[in-house]
Amino acid sequence: MFSIYILTYNEQRDIEECINSALLCDDIIVVDSCSSDRTIELAQRYPVRVVPHAFESHGRQRTWMLEHIPTKYEWAYILEADERMTPALFAECLEAIKNNDYVGYYVAERVMFMNQWIRHCTQYPRYQLRLLRKGHVWFTDYGHSEREVCNGATGFLKQTYPHYTCSKGFTRWIEKHNRYSTDEARETLSQLEQGTVNWGALLLGRSEVERRHALKDLSLRLPFRPLLRFFYMYLFLGGFLDGRAGFTWCTLQAFYEYLITLKVWELKQQQLP
Repeated sequence: MFSIYILTYNEQRDIEECINSALLCDDIIVVDSCSSDRTIELAQRYPVRVVPHAFESHGRQRTWMLEHIPTKYEWAYILEADERMTPALFAECLEAIKNNDYVGYYVAERVMFMNQWIRHCTQYPRYQLRLLRKGHVWFTDYGHSEREVCNGATGFLKQTYPHYTCSKGFTRWIEKHNRYSTDEARETLSQLEQGTVNWGALLLGRSEVERRHALKDLSLRLPFRPLLRFFYMYLFLGGFLDGRAGFTWCTLQAFYEYLITLKVWELKQQQLP
């Protein structure tokens, strides 16, 4: 068996469905970033542990919980409140942890948006490290999110998980990405000043994760990023095949990119004498 961490912050709309999807596991820990709504109250109705911890960043929150919250099992799965565990994925995780050759496994998400799976313009299969052996995996901050640091080899699972990215409505999505864009702008400025593009990983990367990270570093250096991102997602990736939801998704991502470029400009102005 493996333990399951669920990360939450004001997730009263999603927390019960998320926990219900994970109840095949007998060691569930809700790591709450000091929610002000009914998240903790609702979570405590279920056989789970609730551990509050003030949020600093995505990378630090994950590393803190891995290092400070004891689990019943050596392996753990990281689940966010707007994601779901599936029986098929759970079964594959049970098989995967029998293999001592790996310290972690990547799992692909299925982005659920406007009541449908956005199959094309979300870079599917887009992998995230979700199943890990404690003591061998940590996280660092990168922009608004995180990147994993693994002391050992990693593998990929075949099963996927649904990710309800806009389950709390467009207002919450826009508010959240406004915050995210500030962190992304700081990371962009840092990468432009100190980072480089890993061309080898971009062209010959061994996995989708390596290629995606290199593509992200390249995209920071391209002009007209919002427009390029829209056309890349809508035309090159085939967002037009996802109908109205695909057009809306691509438009929102371009808007998010535009917020980042505006805030990068603002940060540069603040650096001027």
